[in-house]
Amino acid sequence: MAFDYVILAIYALSMVGIAIYTRKRSSSVNDFLLAGKGLNGWMTAFAYGTTYFSAVIFIGYAGNFGKKYGLAATWIGIGNAIIGSLFAWLVLAKRTKKMTTRLSAKTMPEFFEKRYGSQRLKLVSAVIIFLFLIPYSASVYNGLSSLFTIVFGLPGWIIMVALAALTALYLFFGGYFATALSDFIQGIIMLIGVVAMVFCFMNHNNVNWNLQELVNTKGLGWFTFSSSNKGLYGNTVSLLSLVMLTSFGVWALPQTIHKYYAVRDDKAIMQGTVVSTLFALIIGFGAYFTGALSYYFSGELAGVAGDNVIPHMIKIVIPTGLVGVLAVLILSASMSTLSSVSLASASVVAVDIYKGKINKNASDKRVNWTMKILCLVFVAISVVLAILNEQFEISAIAYLMGLSWGVLAGCFMGPYVLGLLWKKVTRPAVWASIIGTLVLTVALIFFFGYHKNGFNATFGLALKDGIGCSPMIGVICMAYSMIVTFLVSLCTRKPEEKILSVAFTSKNINEKENV
Repeated sequence: MAFDYVILAIYALSMVGIAIYTRKRSSSVNDFLLAGKGLNGWMTAFAYGTTYFSAVIFIGYAGNFGKKYGLAATWIGIGNAIIGSLFAWLVLAKRTKKMTTRLSAKTMPEFFEKRYGSQRLKLVSAVIIFLFLIPYSASVYNGLSSLFTIVFGLPGWIIMVALAALTALYLFFGGYFATALSDFIQGIIMLIGVVAMVFCFMNHNNVNWNLQELVNTKGLGWFTFSSSNKGLYGNTVSLLSLVMLTSFGVWALPQTIHKYYAVRDDKAIMQGTVVSTLFALIIGFGAYFTGALSYYFSGELAGVAGDNVIPHMIKIVIPTGLVGVLAVLILSASMSTLSSVSLASASVVAVDIYKGKINKNASDKRVNWTMKILCLVFVAISVVLAILNEQFEISAIAYLMGLSWGVLAGCFMGPYVLGLLWKKVTRPAVWASIIGTLVLTVALIFFFGYHKNGFNATFGLALKDGIGCSPMIGVICMAYSMIVTFLVSLCTRKPEEKILSVAFTSKNINEKENV
C-alpha cells in the first residue's frame, strides 16, 4: 500500500504545482472565468469530458446500473458519447460561442437576461443554478469517499475535506485556466486508468469464465438484462431514461455549456468535437463495462450495495501499486467536475447577482475576488452536505446527481437550446419552462414515492423513493421544457427586434472579440 500512497501524494503535489503555475492567469473576471476565451480544442474537449464524467459516473452510476442491467448498461456510455458529446458539440458549440460573444454574456443567467431582455430571469436562474449544483457536488464527494473508505480504510470525512481543500486551492489561484490545465492532465490519467481497470477486471478468473459462457449462449448480452424484477419492459424504460438523462442533460447544464464560451475559434471547436467524442466513448463505455462485470462477481459481491460495487471490485482484483493509479483516476474525475461545478455556481452569484443587482458599479477586481471567495464558500457548503449525507444516508449517490441534472436541464433545456436555434422563443415561454419544471419535479417526486409505497406511506419514505426515480423525472422535465417552450412561444409576442438583431446577426467572431 505504501506505493499507492506515494502515487496519491505525487498527484496532490502536481495539483498544488498547477495552482502555483497559474496564479497570475486569473487577474480579471474574464481570465478567471473564461481563461481569456483562448483555449484550444484539446484542452476544451478534455475540460468538457472530465466535467462530464466524475466519481458519480464511475461509482454511483456504473456500479449501480452495471450491477442492475449487466452489459446492457454500456448503452448509457455509448449514448453519452454520441448524444452528450458528438451531437451536443455539433449543435451547440459554435452557436453558443457566437451568440454569447455578441451578447457579451459570461454565464448562462447573463445569456438569459440579454437573450430575453429580463433581469429577473437572470436572478432566478442564478439562484436555481447555485442551489441545485450543491447536491450534484455533494454526490461527487460521496462517491470518492466511498472508494477511499473501502479500498484504503480511511474515514470518509477526511477524504472529502482533503479533496475540497485541494480543489479550492488550484481553483482559487488559477481559475478556469488552472481547471482546464489540470483537466487535461487528469483526462490523460482517466484514459490510462479506465483502460487498466478494464484489463484487470477482464483478466479476473471468475469474469473470464462467465463472459465465455455468455458469448456462447447470449451473444454478449448487449440487449439482455441481469435484473428481472421489473421485467424486460420495465428495465428497458428505466435504462432508456438513464441514457436520455445523462446524454441530453449536459445540453443545458451550466458547467458543461461554460466550456463552449471559452473555446478559441471555429477550428478549435471542430477539434474539440472529435476529441470530446472519442474521450467520452472510451471513458463512458469503459466505466459502464466495468460496472457491468460486477454481475459476474456475484459470489464475491453478495450483499454489497450498488454504490459500493466498484470500490469492492477494485479491492478484490487490482494489485498493490495499480490501486493508487485507479484511485487517482477517480480522484481526477472528481476534482475536475468539482472545480467546474464550483466555478459555474460561484460565477452566477458574483456576476449575475452581486454585480448584476447588489453592486452594479463594482469594479472588475472586486467581482473577481468575490467570485474566488464564493468558490471557497460553495466547496465548503458542498462538503458539509456530503458529510451529512454520509452520516444520515439522506439519499444514494446516483440519485443526488440525477435530481440535480433533472431540475437544471428541465428548467433550461427549452430556453437555452431553442433560444440558440429559433428567434421566436419568448420570455413567457422561458418562465413557463422554469416554473413548470420546479412544480413538476416536486409533484413527480411525491407521485412516484406514494405510488410505490401506497398513500399511507410516511412522508420521508415517499420522498426517498421519489428521489430514487430522479432519472425518469429528469427526462419528463426535459421533454416538458422543450414542448412548453415551443408551444408558449407560438402563442406569445415575439421578442423585441433590437434584442434579436444583436443575438442572431452574423459577424466574424474573432474580429468582434478583438475589438
